[in-house]
Amino acid sequence: MNILIVEDELRIAKRIERMTRDIFGNALQSLKHINTLHEALLFIENNKLDLVLLDLNLNGDNGFDLLATAVSKSFHTIVISAYKNQAITAFEYGVLDFVPKPFNRARLEQALNRTITKENTENDKIKLLAIKKRNRIQLIPIEDLLYIKGAGTYTELFLDDGKKELHDKSLEKLEQLLSHTFERIHKSYLVKMSEVSEIVVKSGSKYMAVLKNGELIPIGRTRYKDIKSKWL
Repeated sequence: MNILIVEDELRIAKRIERMTRDIFGNALQSLKHINTLHEALLFIENNKLDLVLLDLNLNGDNGFDLLATAVSKSFHTIVISAYKNQAITAFEYGVLDFVPKPFNRARLEQALNRTITKENTENDKIKLLAIKKRNRIQLIPIEDLLYIKGAGTYTELFLDDGKKELHDKSLEKLEQLLSHTFERIHKSYLVKMSEVSEIVVKSGSKYMAVLKNGELIPIGRTRYKDIKSKWL
């Protein structure tokens, strides 16, 4: 686990670092603390990360300027901030969790464990997915997203206007973020269930979800009964 802490108050940063080392133990490979927005952006661009722990007020700079970049990457982001009124907006951007300050070890551990256990976030507030396109951040509304296909370490986002976009997060990470809206109907597909118009069985016992636009998405054999019951 490679983690970056972005926090401008040294006392709080050291507390987060101490708790994080204690919680992850031997699973922690590297832990870096940065206290400025500019340095954090440079570090993110040039280093492999699994998790960013982000404050939203960085010496007067707005952490949201980093957030859109962070959530477009392959790693998860957890916000640790005293600005509780910004929690909904942070979730809309696609953070894994929002830990309000002041916090105790139990609350931080709950957030960190979501990255270990692959527990769903139970977050129904996410409204946007940030992608990096031509060196710029583009925000894709979740309501425009039909389904997601795994493509190795990346994913392909299929939109209702027929366009396709690449996302740096894996299918597993997006499944955590979109648990209330999408279902993993196949090892390679996450589908917005409200877009499924029919579930059919093709020759050779191939199970398929028919989307409202006519597209066919395969359903895994082991997932068929569960998906059908949820759809019904």
